[in-house]
Amino acid sequence: MTYIKRGTPAFTKMNVSLFAGGFSTFAILWGTQPLLAEISEEFHISPATSSLSLSSTTIALAISMLVAGSLSEVFGRKKVMTISLIVSSILAVLIAFTPNFHLLLAGRILQGVSLAGLPAVAMAYLGEEVDPKSLGMAMGLYISGNSVGGMAGRIISGILTDFFNWHVALMGVGIISLLSSFVFWRLLPSSQNFNAQAFKPKKLTGALVSHLKEPALLYLFAIGFLLMGSFVALYNYIGFQLLKPPYSLSQTVVGFIFIVYMVGTFSSTWMGMMADKYGKRIVLQLSLALMLAGVCITLNTHLSIKIIGIAIFTFGFFAGHSIASGWVGKTATHDKAQASSLYLFFYYTGSSIGGTVSGLFYHDFGWSGVVSMIIVLSVVSILGSLQLGKVIKKRERAAYQH
Repeated sequence: MTYIKRGTPAFTKMNVSLFAGGFSTFAILWGTQPLLAEISEEFHISPATSSLSLSSTTIALAISMLVAGSLSEVFGRKKVMTISLIVSSILAVLIAFTPNFHLLLAGRILQGVSLAGLPAVAMAYLGEEVDPKSLGMAMGLYISGNSVGGMAGRIISGILTDFFNWHVALMGVGIISLLSSFVFWRLLPSSQNFNAQAFKPKKLTGALVSHLKEPALLYLFAIGFLLMGSFVALYNYIGFQLLKPPYSLSQTVVGFIFIVYMVGTFSSTWMGMMADKYGKRIVLQLSLALMLAGVCITLNTHLSIKIIGIAIFTFGFFAGHSIASGWVGKTATHDKAQASSLYLFFYYTGSSIGGTVSGLFYHDFGWSGVVSMIIVLSVVSILGSLQLGKVIKKRERAAYQH
């Protein structure tokens, strides 16, 4: 097999294209998050209801990825990812003109379906095409594009909302995403190690069930669920907290709070390389511990200290996600695209459930309620990572004996 290796022109093109694709996908996905307060006010709905504009998208994305991964086995990795990016970018522009919350919700659900192509397939593409010794860095760079896209989508939305309104904000994100989609299509190297297969629903179901019987994968799926549930809970409601007294920040300033995503851009790549060097288990546990420490720091009422806590939390989240998602491809012994899709299904289901349930905690207990929920999820994820380490060691010993 011909692999793409670190230091080659193909490696550079691949990373730039996947960075652009991740940027587009996550700018669209998270573009409404800093606008939840505006949407709540315009349509006269509660914060928890306004969060459905995000939760409905992520649950549609989670379900659709189970199918998108299989479609890529038939039609090819690049084709499915490219169509996904273009369609979701066009929908982003159209959604900007929605006159009521019900149409906005319907459009965001369709967007969730169309967005599924890239995240469901990108990890499988990397696992097939990249030299194993370069995979940690490549996966980290891809996750970096996700973090930059999520950050930029939020910042752009916040600024455009302050100067115009949230409709213009969503249209701006859509136009930028269309340009990023073109970069992706032009630069991504075609698959060299991919063999097309016939679409067999029975085989797909069998592959999904077999992955759910693998203990190591189950722990990774659970960790992904808890990671994303915690992350969305924090970022959904930090805006509500900072827009009201004693902070009373503007939408633009709140949008720039998301600049802390830059630490995620760094941590996903750097901690991915550390995992290649020192082992995934240790670095994953460290990442989860950083998330727990960071969210506790946000309880401090001083704005600068609160932001430092958010940054530490974000550093740990992106590092943990980069390691766990890459580990899925290495742990699965067959149908790796389906295994990656299952991980992301649980990951985005965590986003939908965590994002909405935390709204109830915020309504009843304020910011301390959201933090308490995240602490519980973080502790459970750390315990899960400890069990994962035991399962992996047992599996390695069994393989060695054979």
